[in-house]
Amino acid sequence: MDTLPRGLGLDADAPIAQRLAEFTHAVRAENIPADVIAQAKRHLLDCLGIALASSGFEFGVRTATAIAGLAGDGEHPVIGLAIRLPLRDAVLVNGTFIHGLDYDDTHSDAVVHASASAVPTALHMARAHRATGLEALAAYVLGVEASARIGAAAQGGFHQVGFHPTGMVGAFGAALTAGRLAGATPRQMQAAQGIVLSMAAGSLEFLADGSWTKRIHPGWAGVAGITATALARGGFKGPPRPYEGRFGLFASHLQERAPADLSRCAAHLGEVWEMRNVALKPYPCCHFNHAFADAALALRAAHGLRPEEIARITCRIHEGQVKVVCEPEAAKRAPANSYEAQFSVHYAVCAALVRGRFGLDDLEEEAIQDPEILSLMARTGYETDPTSRFPRYYGGEVVVELRDGRVLRHREEMNRGSDGNPLSQADVERKFLDNARRVLSAARAQQVLDLAMTLDRAPGTEALTDALSG
Repeated sequence: MDTLPRGLGLDADAPIAQRLAEFTHAVRAENIPADVIAQAKRHLLDCLGIALASSGFEFGVRTATAIAGLAGDGEHPVIGLAIRLPLRDAVLVNGTFIHGLDYDDTHSDAVVHASASAVPTALHMARAHRATGLEALAAYVLGVEASARIGAAAQGGFHQVGFHPTGMVGAFGAALTAGRLAGATPRQMQAAQGIVLSMAAGSLEFLADGSWTKRIHPGWAGVAGITATALARGGFKGPPRPYEGRFGLFASHLQERAPADLSRCAAHLGEVWEMRNVALKPYPCCHFNHAFADAALALRAAHGLRPEEIARITCRIHEGQVKVVCEPEAAKRAPANSYEAQFSVHYAVCAALVRGRFGLDDLEEEAIQDPEILSLMARTGYETDPTSRFPRYYGGEVVVELRDGRVLRHREEMNRGSDGNPLSQADVERKFLDNARRVLSAARAQQVLDLAMTLDRAPGTEALTDALSG
């Protein structure tokens, strides 16, 4: 079946925002490939489990309490808590919960957590506009399609100059998700993208001390997208060329410091589905660390390694990942809190070697301050690896030098959870239940799982969002 109505051809010379808007408006939900919808449901389920787990952490409770005090009561449930908020405020909190543990999916080429903004925007806009579950899933997929392409066009450049693309790029995808569900016209969706250019934000300064700001980026992206859509539908004018304009997204944020491939922003729409290229996370840390955790666990299992045997560890990593998980190295070798630990390749490797696992419990203060892990991190370093396939895959190699002179190596070419090394449906469901059962009964967690996995047949998103409420 054709994804787009016959006769609709996207003008390659039209502004990027126009082409994305026309595509988002024209796609028939029933014509999105079945495997893409199935993958969307798996990623939706994954997001909901992480959000449920986040609701029990200090940052989650403080976020929800602060926003509830500001916003007052509403009709939209907060995941995991007995709070209901107005539309945008619920999206803000739930998007923060989805991203809050850094356990959510990542589009590899774009280095963007696209689902964290698209999922809450889709679920709550569908609830507000009484759209079907299938329409909610379609809007979620279309938001991911836009965010993935815009992020990939930067070719890793946003991270190199201190911007977090999940917050910035996610706002444009959220605007299209919101516009689709609100019934916006293509012209209005184009205007919304221009408007959201003045709202999209995301700074990597949190890396300096593990501050909480990164967590809120996708929630804020959803708020920005919904707000821009409402303004555009009300006749508010937005710049028509928010991507390629003289002061558009790429020119203003990258300037001359990094190239952008603008052709990727609207390439192969309806032919290549970027949802297929979004990677799930088996570990609750920066995706750049996953291959290294797997390599460390493989070495431990194969050789029965004990920390006292190890003289030195070297993590071989692509230079494009270094600023995020390797530097400043003194801080990466002694993370002060869970967030710093999540962004330390040194901690991921050493915790895995010492404890034989890496889960949420290994981000507790007791684990982070474990003297054995700290001692091993002091003997851990990195070197750049030009053979890495980054950003397509986040591979990595761990080299362990033993005190007896032996040198052991293990390399993971493709991070587990990516399209080249995917998690199974059973893996996804197990991860969801592990996360959900931190705050829900087993029966309630199973109810949410069943509702999420049948959302494409549901009359709306009310049953699912209500079941998620604490």
